[in-house]
Amino acid sequence: ASKDNLLIETIKFLQDEYTANWQAMLKKAKPDTASQLQAMVTADLDRRICTQRKLAAWFALITEAKSRPAYHQLAWERDEKYRTTLASICREAKAEGGYAYDPQNTADAIYAMQEGLWLRMMLFGRGYRRETALAVILDTLRTIFPRHFTSDGTPSRVHAED
Repeated sequence: ASKDNLLIETIKFLQDEYTANWQAMLKKAKPDTASQLQAMVTADLDRRICTQRKLAAWFALITEAKSRPAYHQLAWERDEKYRTTLASICREAKAEGGYAYDPQNTADAIYAMQEGLWLRMMLFGRGYRRETALAVILDTLRTIFPRHFTSDGTPSRVHAED
């Protein structure tokens, strides 16, 4: 009926698709913390979610959200579910690995990195590939969680005696 309604429905569709995707990947992952973390962060690069058109739509909607409360609320709801889950997994990793970081700050940094990778992919198109973004993610996970990931980025289980 209106441009605003069309945009709100677009946000809802993208939000629902995005949330269903990362939740499904999380559910399919092994139950250990490293595998759960890897599932969360690599879900953003899934080919169903990470397309040029969808990335452009997300960034356009995020830009509009600043001046439109209805868009802002919908965008925040999407972020909140994901960020809460990510922070929870970071808390588990901290407890298991004895890391000296704030779990919420770490989750926020990972989230910001992911948005930055999406922005690069949107701006550079085929010049910045999904595989490159995945390498960045795996290097980052290995750096932040060295007891949870092997040198090649494979999740490893942290044992109590480690």
